[in-house]
Amino acid sequence: MSTASRQKATLFVGGLDPQVSQQTLHDAFLPFGEIVDVSLPKPEHPSNTDPHRGFGYVEFALPEDAREAIDNMHQAELYGRTIRVNAAKERKDASQQLGARTAVWEQEGYAAKYGGAEGEGNEDGDGEVNGGEGQKPEDPMQGLEGLAEAGPRER
Repeated sequence: MSTASRQKATLFVGGLDPQVSQQTLHDAFLPFGEIVDVSLPKPEHPSNTDPHRGFGYVEFALPEDAREAIDNMHQAELYGRTIRVNAAKERKDASQQLGARTAVWEQEGYAAKYGGAEGEGNEDGDGEVNGGEGQKPEDPMQGLEGLAEAGPRER
């Protein structure tokens, strides 16, 4: 199964009660088709005693089965809680997430995507943006030395 079709067959199930186990989730979604995998992510902090983070993923063998499960299970009750069932979103690269360790403009492919070849007003290694080869950037403060006070000039 390709990554794209696998993604279409994976569901996000949110609002789960702490009593829900992988087996419970598997049994709840089994009527809609063959299930390939069920996962309940563990809490990030080891000190947390909850068995999971309140959501899980159910992967079906066929995308049609996943759509059927969404239609029938979204807003259904499981252990007294209303659950949310949606198509799972594609997992992003760690480098593209908020708080990534690498600045966006330093990521591979950024310059090509947002225009910026060497010599077109980009950094040339000295940390300053310039207007091209051998040109100095124009100083925006040029010509303001003679002003005695701030603000617009009276005419």
